[in-house]
Amino acid sequence: MYKNLLYVMKIKGITSVQISKLLQCRQATVSEKLNGVVVSGFSFDEAAKIKKEYFNEYEYDFLFAHS
Repeated sequence: MYKNLLYVMKIKGITSVQISKLLQCRQATVSEKLNGVVVSGFSFDEAAKIKKEYFNEYEYDFLFAHS
């Protein structure tokens, strides 16, 4: 689960639908990755896109820390 990413998404009003459009995948896939259902989580390329588009002011280690 990406607690920090979910927290920052809430603060900035970014939804999993917006991230799914950015990554060109299903919203359910993004939701499963965010909530730890998909153990492998986001790929580096996906994380880079998310960070660059929405959360550039945060560090990768903070945003994509698994909990």
